[in-house]
This record gives sequence, C-alpha cells and structure tokens, in this order.
Amino acid sequence: MNEKSKKLGSIMEQNRVKLHFFEPSQREVWTIVGKEKEHWIDPDSNFCSCAGFYFEMLKNKKPCYHINSVQIAKQEKKIDVIKFSDEEFDDFISSVLTDL
Repeated sequence: MNEKSKKLGSIMEQNRVKLHFFEPSQREVWTIVGKEKEHWIDPDSNFCSCAGFYFEMLKNKKPCYHINSVQIAKQEKKIDVIKFSDEEFDDFISSVLTDL
C-alpha cells in the first residue's frame, strides 16, 4: 500500500471528511481534518487549501489526496455532516480563513 492510499484510508477510518451545511440557504463548506489543521476543500472546483495541493497541481497536474477523500467519502457515505444556521456563516468562514 502506497503512502497516498494509507492517508486516504486514515481519513475514511477516522471520519475526517466534514460537510458544514448551512440552513436555510443550503450552502456547503467542505473540510478535511488534517494532522495539524483543517483544510478547506471545494470539490466542484478541485481545490484544496493544503500546501500539497499546489505542489501536486504544479508538478503532476493531479489533485491532492484530500480532494480524492471527499469523492470517496461521498461514494461510501462516510461524511460527517454538521448543520449550522445561515447566521453563523460569516463567523464560520472567518475561522476557516484564520486557520489557513
């Protein structure tokens, strides 16, 4: 098993794929809980806020394993859904940006 497969397996086993769902707007913010911090994912744009994303995209033109983990979590229905009210959106986004 290669390193990427181990990392993907760890994310799935530990339920580290998070969908932050805001109501009533139905806005979605995806994050992956990493070893040191949370990474913001936009699966529709194939974007991840991790440093590995930039290096993988520049070097190999491939997305990082965090993006792959969201796709796998959707298929396997291993997503931790956390619901918020729309009034909490600004504070939530501010905290995500602070972690970057």
